[in-house]
Amino acid sequence: MRVTPKYLAPALVAAAATAITLAGCAPTTAGGGGDADGGDAAPVAIGMITSQTGPLAAYGEAYTAGFEAGLDYATEGTGEVDGRELDITWEDDQGNPDTAVAKAKDLIGQGTKVLAGTVVSGIATSLAEQAAQNEILYISGPAATDAITGVNDYTFRSGRQTYQDVATAGTFIGDPDGKKVVVFAQDTAFGQGNLAGVQAVLGGQGATVEGVLVAEDATEFTPFAQQLVSAQPDLIFVAWAGASSGAMWTALEQQGVFDAAPVVTGLGDVATYQAYGDASGNISFLNHYFGGAGDTDVEEAMIAHLEENGAEPDLFSVDGFVAAQMIVQAVREGGDDVESMIDALEGWSFESAKGEVTVRAEDHALIQPMYQVALVEGDAGWEPELVETIDAETVAPPVVE
Repeated sequence: MRVTPKYLAPALVAAAATAITLAGCAPTTAGGGGDADGGDAAPVAIGMITSQTGPLAAYGEAYTAGFEAGLDYATEGTGEVDGRELDITWEDDQGNPDTAVAKAKDLIGQGTKVLAGTVVSGIATSLAEQAAQNEILYISGPAATDAITGVNDYTFRSGRQTYQDVATAGTFIGDPDGKKVVVFAQDTAFGQGNLAGVQAVLGGQGATVEGVLVAEDATEFTPFAQQLVSAQPDLIFVAWAGASSGAMWTALEQQGVFDAAPVVTGLGDVATYQAYGDASGNISFLNHYFGGAGDTDVEEAMIAHLEENGAEPDLFSVDGFVAAQMIVQAVREGGDDVESMIDALEGWSFESAKGEVTVRAEDHALIQPMYQVALVEGDAGWEPELVETIDAETVAPPVVE
């Protein structure tokens, strides 16, 4: 059953900044207006909005390359659905919600009924509002804010959400009930948001959650590392960003923090693999995706397409790939009718590069496996190695009513 349109307080939105699919072979229908025989049917306008410039441009690039691979896969190289061309227009949100909304309005004004994209949580929530106001389909990209799930009938997502990140961190200690978790982060909106996220997820599962928050301009981390050891936690969740990361990880290693408890953080994109220094081999990583993690035929096809086009599999490749699969499914089953597109996606299970994923009908959460990962030394430096695949249901967020 569909939820009624509503907007949720983004309780875990700041945690999104941690940033650290085989199309269904359903019977072909014309849906709400497509020409079942193809013929001279008009193209379907698709608006793609993501960061091509700005601080998250690298994430946008990975998402875009993944989308192109997914479109090639889901349409068998034709770029068409039942003979109808998918007319893709790419727009740069520049990491700015106002810019994204302006471009979305322009695309909608030109008759676009399907929008997808963005790696920025604040932009995703703004585009979700536009989707509801204009009754068009919106498929969010890598933006991890939990506020997207269940926000309205028209909004879906092609990536994971913050709850799934934090729940994956919790799997390093088994049942969190009765365990002590310490969040080590900077005393900023980013760090405070991560603390709130862990309190909501693992605290909600019975863990005692405390925070050790450090001033953003701090340069000496030894006292804080000692504080972590003294806390005697069962798990230390690190959320850190910026130039002080190297010094912070060095202090944790020197003060024996890794001997005190598992230290968990999110493994980001390929560019971050060499950023942890000597601590690299001691950190336990939660992960949404890295190249080779899925070990599926679909992933093999995605990676082949990426490499043929000068790209490599990265953190958000799968988000773009899944977005393309979802768009093809929506058009194949729904034609030009948005309500029929929504019906086509709700409850749909399909094979993605990560394995089977499901669009939960009740609130449009994307139920998907996650990963425990270690960094190991290879010929090219530190490389990710799969420790364990976490079952999709184990880290599934609660249904938004």
